[in-house]
Amino acid sequence: MNELNLASTPRDTSLPDARVRRRSLIAACSAHAVHDGLTDVIYVLLPIWQSQFAISYAMVGLLRGSYSGMMAGFQLLASRLARRWGRERMLIGGTALAGCAYLVAGQAGGLPVLLVALLLGGLGASTQHPLASSLVTDAHEQGGGVKEALAQYNFAGDIGKTLIPGLVGLLLVVVSWETSATLIGLLGLAAAAMLWWLIPARSSAAAVKAKQARAVTGAGSPGGLLALQFTGTLDSAVRMGFLTFLPFLLKSKGAGTAGIGIALSLLFVGGAFGKLLCGYLGARIGMMKTVWLTESATALLILAAVWLPLSGLMLMLPLLGLALNGTSSVLYGVVPDLAGPDKRDHAFALFYTGTIGGGALAPIVFGYLGDVAGIPVATMTLAALLLLTLPLSWRVQRGLNTACKP
Repeated sequence: MNELNLASTPRDTSLPDARVRRRSLIAACSAHAVHDGLTDVIYVLLPIWQSQFAISYAMVGLLRGSYSGMMAGFQLLASRLARRWGRERMLIGGTALAGCAYLVAGQAGGLPVLLVALLLGGLGASTQHPLASSLVTDAHEQGGGVKEALAQYNFAGDIGKTLIPGLVGLLLVVVSWETSATLIGLLGLAAAAMLWWLIPARSSAAAVKAKQARAVTGAGSPGGLLALQFTGTLDSAVRMGFLTFLPFLLKSKGAGTAGIGIALSLLFVGGAFGKLLCGYLGARIGMMKTVWLTESATALLILAAVWLPLSGLMLMLPLLGLALNGTSSVLYGVVPDLAGPDKRDHAFALFYTGTIGGGALAPIVFGYLGDVAGIPVATMTLAALLLLTLPLSWRVQRGLNTACKP
């Protein structure tokens, strides 16, 4: 009876589908904002932990690396477990685990407990990127607008990176870090509860429809996906390497601590809007044209950052941030097109693992080059390395052409 009613009133079917897309996107954006905020708030807490526990810089790096390492290393496992236990259940459980980890950190009386808490937090965070990305993709595939929706999803992550660490920084003025960590944990648990309410029950049905559609439209392109993996890894490596060197470039040009802070804010604001705008641009003019535009502009602006005086560098930083971060949204947007049927969770997990891994290794490798040859040479090498993404994006486009064939 319900099937007859739905069939006789097509308008009634479109409204629920639109509601599923909207609620799925809100859920994924909320998860991205909270998880990225919980990940980057560690930067605010690290100096306090160093002072309280009297630890070395190497141990500070271990604390930071424990969270990001667990997050990167377990994304593939999270995508596999989602097939058995369900994507929604894994995403909600991972968010709750990240919140519980901060509750444990808030009670930490020593370094071992704090380290365990951060490992648990990274484990919980490993579920977010691959599963929330797939949730957005499957919900929007039938109605269109996948790339635009993923651009909004990526933009939400930068909002979380900006708001949550900033609010915690203000909160630390009036309360202890233990209380702040406890409140962060409660935020994670509240986000998990919100996801349980937000993620629509019909999202699983939408995923089934999406798989059926993919089986008809194409089987993906393993070669194109591999080229995309290398493109994303290089893009992330250059981005993280440049962010590492930028404060030193600014300092060499006469910027003080306040000036460096303002410069980074300008770069991050441009980057946040770059993720949103370039995602839409990629949907309009295509992946390869957008990547060639953004990566070429990024390479030229990085070279300009070496030679420009401080005032010129400050003026161009929002534009540099837009190009530097914008490419990532374009690349995320084509992962679903290159993944084979029923392999999107795995493809997103693989892609995010590579980009996070490349971003983690780049400061070490190029930091060594900076010690040997100087910061300007290392920065210009980053710009040259970025040009390798141009032929790679051409290979990705060939993969897209193949994947879209019936």
